[in-house]
Amino acid sequence: MGRLLWTAFAGMLLYYPLAAQTAGPVTPPAGVSSPADPANPVDTTASTETTASTETTASTDATAAADATTPADDPKNPTNPTNPTSPSTSPLKQPSPDYAPMTFSERARKYILGAFGPGAILRAAAGGGIAQWTETPKEWGVGPDAYGDRFGNAYAKHVIREALEFGGSLALREDNRYFRSTEIGFFKRSKHAAASAFLARNEAGEERFATSRFVSVLGSSFISRLWQPPSEDSSGDAAVSFGLTMVADVGWNFFHEFCPRTLTKRFKVH
Repeated sequence: MGRLLWTAFAGMLLYYPLAAQTAGPVTPPAGVSSPADPANPVDTTASTETTASTETTASTDATAAADATTPADDPKNPTNPTNPTSPSTSPLKQPSPDYAPMTFSERARKYILGAFGPGAILRAAAGGGIAQWTETPKEWGVGPDAYGDRFGNAYAKHVIREALEFGGSLALREDNRYFRSTEIGFFKRSKHAAASAFLARNEAGEERFATSRFVSVLGSSFISRLWQPPSEDSSGDAAVSFGLTMVADVGWNFFHEFCPRTLTKRFKVH
């Protein structure tokens, strides 16, 4: 009997190691980490890949949610092209990249050349010649002396006009220089030449009505009535003189536009 018990006890001792080897690993409950067993290491590669995949999916979902809450047409989005505060759609008009405002020395040089330079002499000579041809005013008659009077009259009126325009353009920060057209074609260039007689540029290079030029031509037309003979000293005559001067400015702009640049530089036309 005792031998039988010992035989059964020995069989039980042999059975437990075999049962431990054939049984699978015990999976701990969720949230409980199992202690590391140096005798039986556990492969954590699959667990790491699963965790990384889960984190990547969560990050992608968060990014999609953020994009959904910030639409492209959101007025608060600074990169929105329809946003009025976006730099690409700023309502402020940028200055012309090819234009630089005039300094005081440049304005003074323009005044001196415009009033006393070769271009001023040429304009006075042409104006005196037209007045000589039409015998205006009639009291001055004909002949060389009459042409001298008409030339002096045109030149004095021009100097007064340049002085008034210099002061007015300086106060209003206007640039009355003529700029050639950048377009191609006779009609487009002619339109630019005619319109430029009534336009000036501000310090940003933007075109606007040439107030200083308009006032200076009007003022010189009335001031020049002081030395005119009786047939040309009325306010109506001053208005006619104003109109003729503006027409002459248009013709002068055509000379600027279509004559060779070397010719304008030779006569120091600005």
